[in-house]
Amino acid sequence: MSPEAHSAPRSLAEALRARDDASLAALLRSRPDLITPVPTDLTQLATRAGTRASVLRALERLDRFALQTAEALAVAPDPASYDTLLGLMAGDAGDETVAGALPRAVACLREQALVWGGDDRLRLVRTARELLAPSPQHPSPTGLGPTVQEATSGMSPGRIQEIVTTAGLPSTHDSVSAVTALTALFTHRKKMAKLLAGAPEAAREVLTRLVWGPPYGQVTADPAAHLRWLLDRGLLLPTTPGTVVLPREVALHLREGRAHRTPEPLPPAVTPAATHSPQVVDATAAGQAYTALATVEELLKDWDEGGPAVLRAGGLSVRDLKRTAVALDVSEPVAAFWVELAYAAGLIASDGEADERYAATPAYDEWLEQPPAERWARLAQAWLAATRTPGLVGGRDAKDRTLSALGPGLDRSAAPEVRHRVLSLLTALPQGAAPDAASVLARLRWERPLRGAQRDGDDLRSRLARWALSEAELLGVTGRGALSAHGRALLGAPAAATPAAGSGSAAAGSAEPTGPGDKLPVHHHRAADRLVPLAAAEQAVATAAAARLLAPLLPEPLDHVLLQADLTAVAPGPLRRPLADMLGVLADVESKGGATVYRFTPASVRRALDAGRTAADLHAFLAEHSRTPVPQPLAYLIDDVARRHGHLRVGAASAYVRCDDDTLLNEILADRRAAALRLRRLAPTVLAAQTDPATLLEGLRAMGYAPAAESAEGDVLITRAHAHRTPPRTAPEPVPDGPPPPDATLLSAAIRAIRAGDLAATTPRKPVGEPLAGGELPRTSSAETLATMQAAVLTGDSVWIGYVNADGAASQRVIAPVRVEGGFVTAYDHTADEVRTFPLHRITGVAELADD
Repeated sequence: MSPEAHSAPRSLAEALRARDDASLAALLRSRPDLITPVPTDLTQLATRAGTRASVLRALERLDRFALQTAEALAVAPDPASYDTLLGLMAGDAGDETVAGALPRAVACLREQALVWGGDDRLRLVRTARELLAPSPQHPSPTGLGPTVQEATSGMSPGRIQEIVTTAGLPSTHDSVSAVTALTALFTHRKKMAKLLAGAPEAAREVLTRLVWGPPYGQVTADPAAHLRWLLDRGLLLPTTPGTVVLPREVALHLREGRAHRTPEPLPPAVTPAATHSPQVVDATAAGQAYTALATVEELLKDWDEGGPAVLRAGGLSVRDLKRTAVALDVSEPVAAFWVELAYAAGLIASDGEADERYAATPAYDEWLEQPPAERWARLAQAWLAATRTPGLVGGRDAKDRTLSALGPGLDRSAAPEVRHRVLSLLTALPQGAAPDAASVLARLRWERPLRGAQRDGDDLRSRLARWALSEAELLGVTGRGALSAHGRALLGAPAAATPAAGSGSAAAGSAEPTGPGDKLPVHHHRAADRLVPLAAAEQAVATAAAARLLAPLLPEPLDHVLLQADLTAVAPGPLRRPLADMLGVLADVESKGGATVYRFTPASVRRALDAGRTAADLHAFLAEHSRTPVPQPLAYLIDDVARRHGHLRVGAASAYVRCDDDTLLNEILADRRAAALRLRRLAPTVLAAQTDPATLLEGLRAMGYAPAAESAEGDVLITRAHAHRTPPRTAPEPVPDGPPPPDATLLSAAIRAIRAGDLAATTPRKPVGEPLAGGELPRTSSAETLATMQAAVLTGDSVWIGYVNADGAASQRVIAPVRVEGGFVTAYDHTADEVRTFPLHRITGVAELADD
């Protein structure tokens, strides 16, 4: 036996044992479920790596070509050589592109511990083979059927001999050799070509229909002559009554050796749909970022005194979402996005009261005090990490219940990864290039074929990608579809991108990741770091950089408006907060856009007077903040409303109206519109009503009067909006997609612990009494244990012990005793990689290690 064969791994555990620490770290980083909890040794790591749930999760993170490679190995002999695999992937004629990409795919499968063994003996992990190998219940994506051996397993020996003879082969003494001879015939290209040359034309048409799958067909009890010809020679084999299958070896001959009809070694390129100037893109994105801030502020201002009620099942009602959409002047899906974004950023939450309502949180007031760019960065960072998916609002859950905004059931753990990946693909395009959405979806389906199995683009991953593109535009991360400079910084990407060859195609040696988890083999890993989601600390730095780039692009707040004679005011840009707040009370917003138009009405002026302002205050305010003279109609409007404001006084009796002008009270009594208020005169200057003061105020205002409310002492009540805030709330935590990737510190500690545990489990030992069963701890008497320990202290040798801790958990360890005294042994513990003290009474036994 050659040295190479002797050193070849015999199991996945041995293959892992031969890896260096960097390779083990790559495995644990790409499959974090293997490290939760930390395995005790490499044998346990290999066992865990072969479990169905872990293998399925690893397969879901393979790109299409790596998955096609695994599928080819599942239909290849076990083990298979690299040349055999290459033949299945590239076919008899060969394919240079496939041949060039196959080493990367095999290296990826090895890194993921889905394949082990040398190039002469490639083995697919048994669980992966069971998941990918073809069966009647689970057809293979390759379209191949069972082998001749599998298809003839239940066939009578006589029938097998008939098939062998009819196929032109000599008869054999047993079924095994007959099946072997038939398999050899079907895998011999020249002999198979000669056999098929004599097939009827109709028989060849049947084979053509079955060759790319599905390989099963139906036949009658008395098949036609061309079908009988195929059945007699084993080119079709019966499986169940009335059903036949095309053997795998025959299909591979007809396919010229290819396992897949269309191998896809390279990812589809992300192509630009349009190209704009980078300056135009940044300016457009900045304008949309400002609109995003204004929209969120308007939403929270609308909910300032207490927002919509919380449904019993949680979330907003359909009616409240429609009302919010009207208030924001957007569609309902867009309104759901803004509501969910504010919730993800921790700006709104439920107040937790008995009559539960949504309201702004204390964090909203802190957010308002921040500079605009920092406020946007907080929203963008929350969006990037959120697992809640506004696009699902209005859909149905598994129990056919409507999914509501802010309600349960909107978390999709894949959302952050898809969102980040979509934006990362945009970084590979030239600056200013907007991608073709279809090419982005095709690329994502290539990178995660199992998670996006539907090719019609309606799978969850494709929908998440489409939502990511539209939401990035709404938020101002992109402008005109292209990634902005501050959007690029938000991802931690370089400030200026170098256009990749083919605008994102994965040429050989490209730094762009094309493998599982967006990672290349270890030697390419650093080049791909910018395309993987950042850690929390790195993301905070990237977000701050994005804010710095955005800040100069946002418009500077203004301290003035332009008053016009038609009782409107035009704000040519964003206003400073005190001015905007006061103008929001004094006037109504008529239109939005690049410039906001406010309209002054009697009701809006009365609103300002109700808030405690006087006519003189309003005149002074307008004169101070207008770049144009105060128009005479506006001055007359303010004076007219102020003259009538408070002339009528409403207080609580049930309610009453008093006025020094009895003529005005007579006018009210005579007005038909006052009938619903049920007024009657108590005195020449006082009317009583059978309604509450608030209803009376609204009724008189609807009639065109300007009454003022008064207190029990007769003072005018000033009505200001009282902000309603929830108790301190934390933003919703994203729902992770499995265990989080371990950091470098955890990886280093885990690998050290696994190595130490493996050393304790695999170090050769001298026999102790009777031979021990696998995993059984050594057993020695107390005297023997003490004597062996003392001898090891003198010689400096390491020993193997069985140890039971205070919790009753048993383990085996390799230790180097340093001192034995007082019923304790102090030793260097190779398993824990530190010096520890062990009570002698907890040591079950001790054995010397073998000399080699």
